[in-house]
Amino acid sequence: MTAILTIISLAAIPIMITIILLHGLIKGVNLYDAFAEGAGDGFKTAIRIMPYLIAIFIAIGLMRKSGAMDFLISFMTMPMTLIGIPAEVLPLAVIRPISGSGALAVLKDIITHYGPDSFVGRVASTMMGSAETIFYTMAVYFGAIGVKYSRHTVLAALLSHFAAIIASVVICRMIF
Repeated sequence: MTAILTIISLAAIPIMITIILLHGLIKGVNLYDAFAEGAGDGFKTAIRIMPYLIAIFIAIGLMRKSGAMDFLISFMTMPMTLIGIPAEVLPLAVIRPISGSGALAVLKDIITHYGPDSFVGRVASTMMGSAETIFYTMAVYFGAIGVKYSRHTVLAALLSHFAAIIASVVICRMIF
């Protein structure tokens, strides 16, 4: 099973890129012009969403410096342990919806401390790949199109994040 997953993970991105390029060529798309146009649109979008990104980065800094993150982690340790989620990955589970770079730093710390082949290291790595930086993504996409009222997005995204955490643990228990 591990060998199959290794082959899939090594081949997935090159295959996807090849399929996209071949599809563009078959459809007669000028790939360079399409790329340049997309890059220009991306730059315009980056400028438009800058205020939202600044707000989310300030919020992340406030959570870290105020101790709210530490309080949340200590509050959640017991329930997470009861449902079978290793307490060692709890900081990653908390920071991942907020900050991708912060989550990467937490993942590095977990892998350094427990090792990449440990159960905790594998769960953390799987969780990092299966969860999303919810608030950053909302800031980018909603800011790009000017959405002011997100309705049920935060609740649905947090529920999917919790499902990703559970799935990471279950899949790692099944495979490893």
